[in-house]
Amino acid sequence: MSETITLKAADGHSFPAYVAKPAGKAKGGIVVLQEIFGVNAHIRAVADGYAAAGYLVVAPATFSRIGKGDVQLGYTESDMKEGFGYKGAVEALPAPGVMADIQAAVDHAAQAGKVGIVGYCWGGLLTWRSAAQVKGLSAAAPYYGGGMTMPEEIARQPRVPVLAHFGEQDHWIPLDTVEAFKKAHPEVAVHVYPAHHGFNCDHRGSYDEASAKLARERTLAFFAQHIG
Repeated sequence: MSETITLKAADGHSFPAYVAKPAGKAKGGIVVLQEIFGVNAHIRAVADGYAAAGYLVVAPATFSRIGKGDVQLGYTESDMKEGFGYKGAVEALPAPGVMADIQAAVDHAAQAGKVGIVGYCWGGLLTWRSAAQVKGLSAAAPYYGGGMTMPEEIARQPRVPVLAHFGEQDHWIPLDTVEAFKKAHPEVAVHVYPAHHGFNCDHRGSYDEASAKLARERTLAFFAQHIG
């Protein structure tokens, strides 16, 4: 069962969030963070998949603070350009910006127990930041987080266990920066797959079924260990 609800951040900002519920009692909560393409069909499917695995899932619209809470882009070049524009506008917001909305999503998911967070692309970067900043988390699993292997992001110190997924053919995240990240964070479980950026998304040409399946299995096992 799924629905779109309205959540409110600590500063009073209201924003939409897609919520997917498990068939039975939830084992815990998971927050799913979107790519630059919005809470589109793919992100909703990801949320539904984690709900089917037994979790209460919340996918907040992280473009809402710039008035784009209903963005559902595809994966064309023009869609990517539009999405990058929205991302840039959100990243330019004064702190805490979108992190306050992620906090509200985590707080909502906490009704189901312990909470994990997973994000893809830009959402992977926000997942990494959340591991260091957001309260109430028990685990974080960023997928190919664009920018998270840059020095200013590597400097962050996660407060919860982290499982990170990268693609060895990802031209957005060079392997040498992944190695620098691994060296700086030996406490993080880092997996690198023979795939391109966006390998988890079956709506994209870069989709890699084998890598996506293995990464999902590892993420579910990681959440089972730290959430329930």
